[in-house]
Amino acid sequence: MKNLATKQYRALADGAAPFGRQVSLPNEGWIATMRKALGMSGADLARRLGVTRARVSQAEQAEREGGVSLKTMQAMAEAMGCRFVYAIVPAEGRIEDVVAAQARRKAEALVARASTHMALERQALPAEKNKAEVERLVRELMEDPPPGFWSEK
Repeated sequence: MKNLATKQYRALADGAAPFGRQVSLPNEGWIATMRKALGMSGADLARRLGVTRARVSQAEQAEREGGVSLKTMQAMAEAMGCRFVYAIVPAEGRIEDVVAAQARRKAEALVARASTHMALERQALPAEKNKAEVERLVRELMEDPPPGFWSEK
């Protein structure tokens, strides 16, 4: 059941990923950009929201500085007849790629630790065997991530 839920979450995230890579934040922020694109003044938006022009200005500044709330963005978008969209998407590729990269880091660390101990006992494995073990561990970790999978230790 856990794997099914994880797959469903990954499908949702992967579905949003292409849109997140296509859109970048305008220099003025989305509130000011959309307001200006609509030909709407700050006073017009303020009236539609039932707030002061200063409040619209504060929201636009807060957005540029990264301090605007999601609730404010939602209200501003609706007042402009728009829809506010919010997502977190992988920086590159798909969710599976993010999980695979973490699994690889974990697997390489485990194999490196084991190799160090084996080398001290003069039982070191050849590099190709270590590489094969890393690949095996990556598949295993991706299939069933253990507790602490996302810790850096």
